[in-house]
Amino acid sequence: MSREKTSIHGEWSSRLAFILAATGSAVGLGNIWKFPYVTGENGGGAFVIVYLLCIAMIGLPVMMAEVLLGKRGRSSPINTMRTLAKEGGHSRLWQLLGWVGVIAGFLILSYYSVVAGWALAYIPTLASDTFAVVNTMPQNEIAGFAKSVFDNLTGDPLRLMFWHSLFMVVTITMVIGGVQGGLERAVQFMMPALLDNKRIASKRLLLPEPLAPAMATKGESSILKFSKVLNPSISSLVIMVIISFFQ
Repeated sequence: MSREKTSIHGEWSSRLAFILAATGSAVGLGNIWKFPYVTGENGGGAFVIVYLLCIAMIGLPVMMAEVLLGKRGRSSPINTMRTLAKEGGHSRLWQLLGWVGVIAGFLILSYYSVVAGWALAYIPTLASDTFAVVNTMPQNEIAGFAKSVFDNLTGDPLRLMFWHSLFMVVTITMVIGGVQGGLERAVQFMMPALLDNKRIASKRLLLPEPLAPAMATKGESSILKFSKVLNPSISSLVIMVIISFFQ
């Protein structure tokens, strides 16, 4: 009987902390930033149904496998696969699967850190009421105005470098802090903040005109407008679901 391994990186202090961290890793920028408009362009409700089926059939089994491997190995992905392969009497080549996980994480960080830098850059932009003018702007000009704000950001290399560097410093600091001292402290603040943010956004979406003029047209509530997005269409649905699922 093998003895229980102990992780050098520490352990979660509670099940709730682990659930918050797992939720934070699953609900990424792709779900908040890209998923809504991909849903609207590729089938609406039908897209969501197939997407949820993919989560149930692919996402959950993969997540459970990752959790079980991590709980059993209690080490880095490479060392975990090497150790488990040795204990099971299997080929050492299984450690290559751990390398794939590390490389995938690095590639994801390489572009997520850029997008996260954009998100941080928008905080002072929103605080300065830059977007307040959209409340009095014609509907057909809002997209162009938003694009001009984004173009101003991406056209400033020093500004991009600053916000990207800030995000990386914060990320590295949390990782250095370990599980309890870094990750737990972060998710205990960030996940409630995320849920509160979504609560406010949902409330604004459901507000009728004139309280939310940007979210509804005259004589039409936001709920009715939102219901139009849920009209199912199967054209290009499966391909787009698969692409979005792995982003």
